[in-house]
Amino acid sequence: MKIMIATDAWHPQLNGVVRTLENVVRVLEKRGHEVIILSHQWEGLKTFGAPGYPEVELVWNVWKIDNIIKEVKPDAIHVATEGPIGLATRNFCYWHKVPITSSYHTKTPEFLLKVWHIPLGIGYAFMRWLHRDSRTVLVTTKSMMEELDSWTLHSNMKVWTRGADLDLFNPNLAGEKRYNKTMLYVGRVSVEKNLEAFFNLNGPEHFRKVVVGSGPMLEAYQQQYPDVIFVGAKTGIELAKWFADADVFVFPSKWDTFGVVMIEANACGTPIAGYPVTGPKDFVINGVNGWLDENLEIAVEKALTIDRKSCRTYVENNYSWEKCVDIFEQTLVPVTWRWQQLSKENC
Repeated sequence: MKIMIATDAWHPQLNGVVRTLENVVRVLEKRGHEVIILSHQWEGLKTFGAPGYPEVELVWNVWKIDNIIKEVKPDAIHVATEGPIGLATRNFCYWHKVPITSSYHTKTPEFLLKVWHIPLGIGYAFMRWLHRDSRTVLVTTKSMMEELDSWTLHSNMKVWTRGADLDLFNPNLAGEKRYNKTMLYVGRVSVEKNLEAFFNLNGPEHFRKVVVGSGPMLEAYQQQYPDVIFVGAKTGIELAKWFADADVFVFPSKWDTFGVVMIEANACGTPIAGYPVTGPKDFVINGVNGWLDENLEIAVEKALTIDRKSCRTYVENNYSWEKCVDIFEQTLVPVTWRWQQLSKENC
């Protein structure tokens, strides 16, 4: 099957959406599918930096996307994001009666409220409109589905789990530690991640706070919090080693719909500390693979008592990219018949 995934989030961006999609692509291709990524990297598409996030490239000549889809003639189309590419793909499919599936990765309305002060009602009205013609909307967790249902986002939502590369992310990578005791954060360094809660945390004595990642607030936070160690963005085995070396992984965000980094941390044997909010509360079981509490200091203290083997076992038994792709495949809608019909209409 030739599968087109339309996404505004793709390399060289480093975030949970990109990590999810690249692993989905890897497993789909392993199963014999041909995967076409319709992103800002497509030849002929022109981009500009997103306001406040210049490293995020958004396409402005979206009218070219119609011809791209017609030329590719995919057997199934999935709209992964709500940016210009996702919107243009959705509009093409709507007007040409091409069925699609879509996914909801990010709390976009909350992000728009935080960064650009756009009211939540407007943000969710846009989300309802964009996803309304999708056959299935894939969401990260049950609690996220319930939250979106309260905003009447879509009548047909399905929980789409996540996974980790259990060969790459594993406890055996723990070696001679760079720092004796470490509280780790991995992810985007930006305002919506609630990183101040991590930076201002009065953690256990002699623990160092380490941030792995980059983003628009990196330089400002480096100046504001000189005691925090910022090591920049890391990938592959280098990233896995940071996870394995950490004593606890702190996930301060209250807006993420999931957080693939939590699975990767657990896969390396590192327990999670965070807030009991959508995303973490669907993944973390107190005392098993981490601890959630409204008081982040308590969450860290409790997480440090958890057996690291328990964290690894929990992920091995519950999360894999194979399961994630199973769900993705099952919801795809074949569209080959539409290309034949469109060819006749264009004659």
